[in-house]
Formats: sequence, structure tokens, C-alpha cells
Amino acid sequence: MADLKVLEQIPPKQHPQQESLLRLLEIVAMLRHPEFGCPWDLKQSIDSLIPFTIEEVYEVVDAIQRNDMIDLQDELGDLLFQIVFYAQLAKEDGSFDFNDIADAISDKLVRRHPHVFPQGRVDLFGHRQAISAEQVVDNWEAIKQTEREAKRINQGESVKNTTSSIFDNVPQALPALERARKLQKRAAREGFDWKSKMAVLAKLKEEVAELEEALAGEDSAAVQVELGDVLFTAVNLARHLDAEPEKALRESNKRFESRVRKIEFILQEQGRSLQNALPEELDKLWEEAKRNGL
Repeated sequence: MADLKVLEQIPPKQHPQQESLLRLLEIVAMLRHPEFGCPWDLKQSIDSLIPFTIEEVYEVVDAIQRNDMIDLQDELGDLLFQIVFYAQLAKEDGSFDFNDIADAISDKLVRRHPHVFPQGRVDLFGHRQAISAEQVVDNWEAIKQTEREAKRINQGESVKNTTSSIFDNVPQALPALERARKLQKRAAREGFDWKSKMAVLAKLKEEVAELEEALAGEDSAAVQVELGDVLFTAVNLARHLDAEPEKALRESNKRFESRVRKIEFILQEQGRSLQNALPEELDKLWEEAKRNGL
């Protein structure tokens, strides 16, 4: 049975933000109440929530890119609900609860910011330290690596008897584009990387040539392999250009959509559609849309 007594150990005076969060925790616990809760919420499991969580993350990103702060507030609320829902499910099976989540991330933030919290102590906050953003990233990665080793030992895995990899803990479930970026970034930190962006560009041209060769040979399996190599190398080039591949692709998607919508609008005014326009005409309309800044 869901525990609805979420307020019993809370001190009498609370910050309004804490009160709002406690209200949300209580509502989600009520939704999961076995007798009076919501049938849909009661059917959910940690696994079943995965697609909804992914969808909510993308909706948050979409609101940010549209600079819609009203929508962003709403979407962040939906995402927070997902986190609280996971916490409630875990609490019910005795794994952890929301307080454990909050404590864990608080400890992690203090641990990974020694330049802000000397000796890992919040009470020592307030001492300015000369450190660059780049040094912060380097320190962060070093601390993460130490944490990974400690986690393996705590889980009963011997460092001596277990093969470790720089790619440990890169989630398999990440979108392929982001996972490629993370794998490349991990390898680059160990010196396994191209020396310059021009070298990566040359590699990209080489991969395109190999794709052309596979296409000429009408080898569908080879085409799949070579196309993957082209995409992987393109992500590597983006990293060397200090560009976010996901952002770059999203912007390309936006440009493509805007131009095609413009072409559709022009054709619809003529009582026509994309299907009955000539290829040369579509090319001309495309170039016109580009010239107009779309």
C-alpha cells in the first residue's frame, strides 16, 4: 500500500518550494493508492514509463528551442512528474525514495565541485578559487572516473579480475548520435583521436568514397556499414569543430521543414501539390526558399 504520510517527519516551518514539492509527492502517492488511485497509474511500472520519459525530455528541448517560457514551465512540470513517479514506484518496492534521489545528487554535486565546496563541505562555501571552465570539465571527468572505479569495487567487482574500459557506463539506450559523441569524447581524453579537424574532414571524404563504392557494387549490407561510418565520422567532425551534432542536425531539420513548407504553400496557391510538380520546378522553388533566408 502506498505510504501517504509524506508530511509526518517534516519540520513545521518550510520554504514554499519544499511545500510545493511535498504536495507533488503526496499527489503521486495518492495516484498510486491501491484502492482509491488511478487505474492507469496503477498499471505502470518503471519499464513502462520509459517512452513517456523520453517524450517529455524532447518536449522540454522543443520548448527551449522555441523560446516559449510558458510552455517550458509546463513541460518541466511533466518531466518532474516522471521523476517523482519513478521515485514512488521504487519506494513501493523498497529500492529507494525521492529523498534518496535528492541526497545522492546533492552529494554528487558537492563532490564534483571541490572548487566551490572545499574539502567537500557545504559549510566552507564562499571561498573564491581561480579555475577556468575548461579546468572544471577536466576535474569533473577525473572525479567521475574515480567514482566509476569505486562503484565497481562496491558492487563486488575486483579491478584486477575484471576488464574495465573507458566506455564503461556510456548508456546503450542513448540515441545513436549522442552515444557516438560520448564514445568519441571518452576515447579522445585518452589520446585516441584525430590530430586536427582537417584530418577528420579527410576521413569523412574517405568514408563517403567507400559508401559510393558500396552503392556501385549494389551491396546492401556494405552500404549499411559504410553509411554508419559516414554518420559516425560526421559526429567526430562536429566534435572537432566544437559544434553540437544534435543541435546542428536539429537546425538542419528546421531549415528543411521551413523550405518544404514554403514550397507547399506556393504550390497550394496554384491548386497543386508536391506530387504533381516537376523535379526541375521543385529545385527552383527550393533555391528561391534558400535565397529568402529559410
